[in-house]
Amino acid sequence: MDYIILSVTILAIGIVGLVTKHDLIKMLIAIEMITAAATMNFVVFGSLMNDSLGQAFSILALSVDACVTAVALALAITIFKKLKIRDVRDLSEQTEEESPTVEES
Repeated sequence: MDYIILSVTILAIGIVGLVTKHDLIKMLIAIEMITAAATMNFVVFGSLMNDSLGQAFSILALSVDACVTAVALALAITIFKKLKIRDVRDLSEQTEEESPTVEES
């Protein structure tokens, strides 16, 4: 039961961090906390049911989460290098430059 309380606490901290922070890296860390809480639930409920399927799902979730994190971090770094923006609010205000329209012949 203690692990479920820990998991819910980590989930709550992650959700609060995701809602209140506007920095790309801090939001990524909050998302990582949410996925860590979900992965912990897989293991806890799998052990409560005496089934190893929860551990198998946790390994799958960790590997998928590592790939998603690598892509999100690469996007955050690219956005910062090209636009010098770390705040999500500033990023949403960016618009693409008008591309020339192709005239029909």
